[in-house]
Amino acid sequence: MRAMARATAIESSDPAAAAEPLALAGRKVLIVVENLPVPFDRRVWQEARALKAAGAEVVVICPFGKGFTEAYECIEGIHVYRHPLPVEADRALGYALEYGAALYHEMRLALKVWRRHGFDTLHGCNPPDLIFLVALPFKLFGKRYVFDHHDINPELYEAKFARRDAFWRLMRLFEWLTFKTADVVISTNESYRQIAIDRGGKRPDDVFVVRSGPDLSRVRHADPNPVYRNGRRHLIGYVGVMGDQEGIDLLLESARHIVKDLGRDDVQFCLAGAGSSLDKLIEEAARLGLADHVTFLGRVPDATLFEMLSTADVCVNPDRVNPMNDKSTMNKILEYMALGKPIVQFEVTEGRVSAGEASLYAKPNDPIDFAAKVLELLADPEARARMGAFGRTRVETQMAWTYEVPKLIAAYRRAKPRWFRG
Repeated sequence: MRAMARATAIESSDPAAAAEPLALAGRKVLIVVENLPVPFDRRVWQEARALKAAGAEVVVICPFGKGFTEAYECIEGIHVYRHPLPVEADRALGYALEYGAALYHEMRLALKVWRRHGFDTLHGCNPPDLIFLVALPFKLFGKRYVFDHHDINPELYEAKFARRDAFWRLMRLFEWLTFKTADVVISTNESYRQIAIDRGGKRPDDVFVVRSGPDLSRVRHADPNPVYRNGRRHLIGYVGVMGDQEGIDLLLESARHIVKDLGRDDVQFCLAGAGSSLDKLIEEAARLGLADHVTFLGRVPDATLFEMLSTADVCVNPDRVNPMNDKSTMNKILEYMALGKPIVQFEVTEGRVSAGEASLYAKPNDPIDFAAKVLELLADPEARARMGAFGRTRVETQMAWTYEVPKLIAAYRRAKPRWFRG
């Protein structure tokens, strides 16, 4: 397998250049994100770069992660402070330890940043909905809190544990307190914006939609590499988290139906991504007799990822239909579109808003219908080309990150401290 792909560029300027150079001159921003390291967290890194390009001094606090083990780095003029975090939790005690450790390190580093760099705005990225606790003491000194709403945690909890118990109610409380603390909310789509207004009681003027549009200077089509096909005619590609709630089990059931029930030995599946369920999913694929038909790449560099997806005939998103996924925008959908790939996913509201005619939509949580939609596209090269072209054009003309930067700057102008005259 080649480690690097020879990419053909999607025409695009540097997305950070979309910011007005002096729009935020004199502002000092602290971004806090718990669940992923920077710059691996693509949305947060794009935001940090855009704010820096607009004239702000930017500091990020985030956890250590694979390949990101330096406690401090200055990358492209952005200061990054990292801290340790316990292993990802799957039980109540584990969550308490994880979140408690994160809050301790975030507060410790926020105080360090305050002394060393100063900041006028703290930008908190969930999950979890606890970073408001770090922001509250600084608000007493006139600092502004911008809440960047990445996940709807009550729905995420319900999707993961299939219950509404005391912890679910606690999630709702933390969410409400987060919205009340925030001066401005950045929502990733219109569904999230409505939650901020209806459930969080925010004024519409204080809620800005900033989508996680792909950076077209990074997401590049690559020369196809037949090694991913494993000697087979067709390749189905997937990228995403390997977790219990991502629907990979439904994708494996679709693959089993295609390969075993229908005897289609000409179809290969290739899945990129890491997560707490990866080993279990590899075992499940073997149990279903799919070990030779499903390749798990794990977490891979961008060059490998885009090479695999560029080789794929169809890209898929098997996220279950539930309140969480119905209202959430999945980054993978927009990246598939940026690469000009036709998509199959289940019928979810925001998935259709993003993809439109670039996707076919299977019946909710029905792996057999999902398989039928995949095979429908494999049998129709003209439809694949038409859908892929629609998706790529939609990203290039409406949904790339360059179109979101002005909205991010507008949110920061709204969050300007009262004493700031810039």
